[in-house]
Amino acid sequence: MSNLAIWVRVTVKPEGLEKFLHAIEVDALGSERDEPGCMRFNVLRDADDELTYYFYEVYEDEAALAAHREAPHYAVWSAAADTLDGEVQITRTSTVFPSDQGYWSKD
Repeated sequence: MSNLAIWVRVTVKPEGLEKFLHAIEVDALGSERDEPGCMRFNVLRDADDELTYYFYEVYEDEAALAAHREAPHYAVWSAAADTLDGEVQITRTSTVFPSDQGYWSKD
């Protein structure tokens, strides 16, 4: 069984960088800490563009992703949408390796 994984790419307005970084940290940490269905939430900055960020998120299934979008920390992230420059780009994937589901378990 594979998990739902998503890559998110955003570009941040220079004047919104501090607000953005606070909001995405709240969301990422809250997701991994408080959501049983969230296996991973990593935030990465582009090596060539300090205003471009990528999120790598892994969820148990669609229901876990839906629960993520209802969480209080997601609301913090949503409230910072004005810091973004352009559209959020989302690529939906599924995990392949490691194939051992124990790797993805939070237990």
